[in-house]
Amino acid sequence: MGDNASFSADIGFPVILSGGSGTRLWPVSQKDRPKQFISLVSEYSMMQDTLRRMQGIDGFGAPIIVANHAHEPLVREQLAGLSVESAAVILEPMARNTAAAVGIAAEWIVRNHGDGLMLVMPSDHVIGNVAEFHRLIGGAVPAAQEGYLMTFGIKPSHAETGFGYIEVGEALDLEDINAVTKFHEKPARANAEQYLAAGNYLWNAGIFLFRASAILAALRAHAPEVADACASAIQAAVQDGQSVRADPVAFAAAPDVSIDNAVMEKAEKVAVIAADIGWSDVGSWDALWAIREQDDNGNSYHGTVADLDGSGNLIYVDGGPPVAAIGISNSIIVSTPDGILVAPLSRSQDVKLAVEKIRQQVGN
Repeated sequence: MGDNASFSADIGFPVILSGGSGTRLWPVSQKDRPKQFISLVSEYSMMQDTLRRMQGIDGFGAPIIVANHAHEPLVREQLAGLSVESAAVILEPMARNTAAAVGIAAEWIVRNHGDGLMLVMPSDHVIGNVAEFHRLIGGAVPAAQEGYLMTFGIKPSHAETGFGYIEVGEALDLEDINAVTKFHEKPARANAEQYLAAGNYLWNAGIFLFRASAILAALRAHAPEVADACASAIQAAVQDGQSVRADPVAFAAAPDVSIDNAVMEKAEKVAVIAADIGWSDVGSWDALWAIREQDDNGNSYHGTVADLDGSGNLIYVDGGPPVAAIGISNSIIVSTPDGILVAPLSRSQDVKLAVEKIRQQVGN
């Protein structure tokens, strides 16, 4: 490695994290093809939409994708479908959460380019206002260049219990940027309502901007076991063209911890910029229903569907048998060759529990 060491240390890398399994979107999302590789919202897959919105950001070049090694053919398929060339596809031998994913990307950047900005994004989110997102990135770059660990907090529209929250502190001497007072885990309903009423809390979307050297220093200070494992995994990595295969023995030693818990909640120079960008994590069927086009009765359909006197339904047919629904309201019905899901929209978060039960029965 190191063939590209002549690049400026000021180059920026979009870093796309593709380790999610998308269990709550079963049966469309499966282990061998999770939701980031599926066209759920547009004609493109969610990863392709992420790649497309990463293009044209001033100062940022080719993306780095961090993915499970088993998904390498899918990642290549996504890139080829857009004729996009990656800076690297870093392959994890096993899942170790976002701290290790960010760590190996930062190690690769430092070893190959000396340093550089990292714009870290999940591969399976939706951003409706891309122009505003690009503007906010530009506004956050000076702080990141000064060594701040920047996060983009989403202005909440309701008291959501499924997201973590960022408590916003004092304004910094940088436009629209504030210090972070505290990170809060997914709250109970009463706490979520308090956060919404207070007005100084943002949803934690898992979008970050920082220098590779800065996040590595923070990992060494606050999560040295993650830092050591990532350094060893990239030092002993096997590179084949754009593919970088992290060493499995070294990477296995990394603790399974998120970048939020490992670093962002503990580091001193952490700042946030509030973002109103039409964001959704599309983490469940009700979230997908909320952002899809709906008819006058609040129904959203995909595939061959006959719905009589229905309202507030998401009926999604993807390769499975057609669905006929009569007098059904506020429900999810999903038909695929791999399974059928029927549930109230209000129980979307419980799909993961149902999938666990099915896997116990089928031994998968």
